[in-house]
Amino acid sequence: MIEYKNVSLADRVYDQLEYNILSGAYAQGEIISETRLSEELGVSRTPIREAMSRLSHEKLIKESTMGTVVVGVTEKDVKDLFEVKRRIEVMATRRAAEHFSEEGLKALKDNVDQQEFYAQKGDAVKVRDLDTEFHDIIYRECGSITFETILTPIHHKMMKFRRLSLEKSHRIMASVAEHRALYNAIAEKDGDKVDTIVLMHIDHAYNSIMEVNEQYGTNNSTENH
Repeated sequence: MIEYKNVSLADRVYDQLEYNILSGAYAQGEIISETRLSEELGVSRTPIREAMSRLSHEKLIKESTMGTVVVGVTEKDVKDLFEVKRRIEVMATRRAAEHFSEEGLKALKDNVDQQEFYAQKGDAVKVRDLDTEFHDIIYRECGSITFETILTPIHHKMMKFRRLSLEKSHRIMASVAEHRALYNAIAEKDGDKVDTIVLMHIDHAYNSIMEVNEQYGTNNSTENH
């Protein structure tokens, strides 16, 4: 059941449904209905309907003769998303390094500390979720609503692919080490080092995801929580 927090119920429902789609909990091609989702989340159909309208606008679901079907994110989508990341994320992260607040820097360090803890345990799902939060912090701290608005959903949309990469390719420790190096460069306000690490991190992540997809076929995979 959805918990009530200091955001609207419709937003909480949307966040949960988006997570379920992007994590693979709802598989591509799966039929979902307002009634089913209302029962699963323990809320009325009104916030479900609002959330599904937003998800349809973002092309994560679509209407078919069988009902509302999950579209999710394809391998081609991932290639396009990474192309955008390569062109924009370096600028956003360098700008963040110049403007990071003390509170934001502490949150980033705490996040990396947790990543290292869960990586040692081999918990790919937890590390994946912390990875999402790590990049969200950077996007928020870059001081650009434009960059944040573009990059946040892009990184979220690769959720399932990132989890499989961390788990199947044994990339989990390398990814966390890259995040630690990026945190250190940001803390030092070393813009050139930030640029180098971000590009390396993006390329390593992309190559790992493509290798895992070729070997295991992520489009047919399911997510465990």
